Amino acid sequence: MVTRDSSRSSRDQMSCRFIIFLLVLASICVILMGISVWRKIWTRSGKRQILERGLAAARAVIRRAGSSSNFLTTRNDTDYVPNSVVYRNPKAFYQSYVEMEKRFKVYVYEEGELPISHDGPCKNIYAIEGRFIHEMENSAKRFRTREGERAHVYFMPFSVTWMVKYLYEANSRDLNPLRRYVADYINLISTRYPFWNTTKGADHFIVACHDWGPHATEGNQFLYNTSIRVFCNANSSESFNPQKDVSLPEIHLLTGEMPSAFHSPPENATRPLLAFFAGGLHGIIRPILFQHWKGRDDDMQVHEYLPEGMGDYHNFMLKSKFCLCPSGYEVASPRVVEAIYAGCVPVILSDSYVLPFSDVLKWDEFSISVEISDIPRLKEILSSVSEEKYRRLKEGLKTVRKHFVLNNPAKRFDVFHMILHSIWLRRLNVGLA
Repeated sequence: MVTRDSSRSSRDQMSCRFIIFLLVLASICVILMGISVWRKIWTRSGKRQILERGLAAARAVIRRAGSSSNFLTTRNDTDYVPNSVVYRNPKAFYQSYVEMEKRFKVYVYEEGELPISHDGPCKNIYAIEGRFIHEMENSAKRFRTREGERAHVYFMPFSVTWMVKYLYEANSRDLNPLRRYVADYINLISTRYPFWNTTKGADHFIVACHDWGPHATEGNQFLYNTSIRVFCNANSSESFNPQKDVSLPEIHLLTGEMPSAFHSPPENATRPLLAFFAGGLHGIIRPILFQHWKGRDDDMQVHEYLPEGMGDYHNFMLKSKFCLCPSGYEVASPRVVEAIYAGCVPVILSDSYVLPFSDVLKWDEFSISVEISDIPRLKEILSSVSEEKYRRLKEGLKTVRKHFVLNNPAKRFDVFHMILHSIWLRRLNVGLA
């Protein structure tokens, strides 16, 4: 006969067994989940190690090429790097470019809404900002990957220029809306993906040509201090760090295209004017330039604005031996690239401006830099340039021109690829294992 006590004992034993079963099952689930998590970590770690080994191999190949006595390109077309004095090391640059084409992968975040993300200005003074975003998102298939684990760098495709247009209240001087947008964007991607947190943003980059680009990045301390920031406002006396940041050439495309006058500037045309500048009175350098040279000398055509009837701005550049490129509100000036297009030797009048592509290009082989304190002696300095040196500077301009041209679609060694190569160099020299 089964007693009530024995029945209760049997039920208790069954309950205990069921609880033990649940505990064992839960433990197995935890173990399996842990294995899954660790497998993901190991997989990501393994893929990162593969990326780092690839970068190490690229560095070794580039070093060997840079010290080699031979200089051979692998292409039979005109898209090559000549053995020219305008390059710091043409062999190393060419090999680095080839390694970039072979290996470099960029992940573009899809987060963010139009118009501030995935768009940007493609005309006027900040055109390079939007053109880079569009090229990276729509055309750069060789470099873009949709697998974040395969990427060397991560692009956040928001436009600071459009932030200013849509978020900034005119004349308020309040840049916090820009900083908040940046902070919210990084909070979003760092929550959804592991990539930002893995490196504290060291392998992430943004592209901004607006003067306020550096201020917008104050929205996140790691973006400001650690990430690769590609700026037109490349002022080394402020927050721009040339070891990790990239100087972006400012290209003024009024209609979105290069002015027709600059398509094929005549190589041996007479240039009767010694120097030319026309532009607004702002910043701290232009007032000094105007004080000493505005309307003072027929050889030095310096104007705040071109008087009516004097002719076309672009034609003045084509008629001048030297084109003056003084900083305005910030260090960068679109006249630098305009001068290169016009075959007019740029005269850099700026303090603390890190010139674009300085890792690769020797700017003193195709431009002249003049100290601000020497502006009163500007005509004397330019007049003292020998015919031989001037001819060499002009040859340098012809060589570097293609590196500053925007093409649609992009072409090898053009400005889009030179910007990408500058980012590649920053990533190439940073170990993130």
